[in-house]
Amino acid sequence: MINKINKLPKSEFIKVFGNIFESSSWISEELYKLKPFNTFQDLSKKIIDIFENTTKENQIKILKAHPDLADKARIGSLTTDSKNEQNSAGLGKCTREEFVEFKNLNFKYKKKFGFPFIYAVKDRSKLEILASFRKRISYDINIEFEEAKKQVKQIANMRLNKINKK
Repeated sequence: MINKINKLPKSEFIKVFGNIFESSSWISEELYKLKPFNTFQDLSKKIIDIFENTTKENQIKILKAHPDLADKARIGSLTTDSKNEQNSAGLGKCTREEFVEFKNLNFKYKKKFGFPFIYAVKDRSKLEILASFRKRISYDINIEFEEAKKQVKQIANMRLNKINKK
């Protein structure tokens, strides 16, 4: 597998790894410069390191690239990865009350922190996600920024694992 990845031309490489970090293909462009990779774990570590070691401003841009959860109005504009992840958690099938709560929490959260609530939702329940949302909205900005970065890395690792299983 890794030999095949190492041989990919830049355009194909970016197509495969361009959405590991939501709508942030510049990270896959940086990763491409680090070829060849010894193993898929080597590639995974390097892409996570790019995110970890970029500027805070770039990290915030990546956080802001994430969609609101259970935003019925924007469901069609989600990336395929985000759509699949949100659907796996049942976020497309919320009750009216759940949609209203998500909408209100999304608004309050973004107003407070300046970026959307990020949670690695794949295979989580709506109730679990809402419980975390309610809890984290009360966090201090510094604590929540670190938690959001942790969630982004979990999402990236899930997406990398999906590629590795192909």
